[in-house]
Amino acid sequence: MDTVKYTNSVDFKCLENLRETSMELSMVHMGREECKPYHAFSGVRSEYIIHFILSGHGFYSANGNTWPLGPGQMFLIVPDEPIVYCTDKYKPWTYAWIGFKGLRADTILKHCGFSKNRLVLPAPAIDDYVNCFDALFEHISLSFSNELYRESILLKLLAILSDHHTHLVLDGRQEQISYGDNAYVNLAIDYINEMYMQGISVSDIADHIRITRSHLNHVFQKELNISVQKFLIDFRMHKAANFLVSTAMSIKEISNAVGYRDQLVFSKAFKNKFGMSPKIYRNYTDKLETRNQRP
Repeated sequence: MDTVKYTNSVDFKCLENLRETSMELSMVHMGREECKPYHAFSGVRSEYIIHFILSGHGFYSANGNTWPLGPGQMFLIVPDEPIVYCTDKYKPWTYAWIGFKGLRADTILKHCGFSKNRLVLPAPAIDDYVNCFDALFEHISLSFSNELYRESILLKLLAILSDHHTHLVLDGRQEQISYGDNAYVNLAIDYINEMYMQGISVSDIADHIRITRSHLNHVFQKELNISVQKFLIDFRMHKAANFLVSTAMSIKEISNAVGYRDQLVFSKAFKNKFGMSPKIYRNYTDKLETRNQRP
């Protein structure tokens, strides 16, 4: 696990390597930079990132397309997709960005107007989102209250984008996107939330909402871009992580509490998710909390 880092210089401010606080939606980094000429990035990212261009010019390339960009525009980086972006030589851009992950991210971004073939959009009024970034930079310490505050600002920012997209549609400046019915997904998530501690399986979930396992997996892939099995495991691992941080329960007790009767199977699943064993995770977060409480 990378150490959380905050950088604050004249032309670069960034809070990064934040821990995932929710499997549904979680901010992992954000920042603002006044770029030098020819500042560029080429590669693949593991999270969604929205860049808001405040001033200057540059270009963004993805999916075989290249867009020249300037103030008043924003562009989306999609996980695991190779991309390139570079600032202009004479009028290098200044931008703000926010990176996030989560099961709801794909659906939320659709409501914001983004899609696989629409990665560049007009941005809302600059004050609307700059105020969000200013608020985020006022809450950079790693306290629990600031963690909640950052989550609320992420949601506020995405709500602004969704509202902006809706107005563009109503004004006829952008076509509406059709959204699938996710009723089965919601029923399944409700059932998981109520019964995850009982050791339920994917078949149990499908039986409960009276559809086939293959159909359930299809709607999860369609709506959340994840299999039901992975959703269930991730849900349990995030619950376990919360127990490790907020209770004195033993690892065996936590294993049972999230539906695992075999502690070794639980520990292996936890390490696959977070990159460390439950014991090390608990010690790491305890030390981090202690350090943040020092004057």
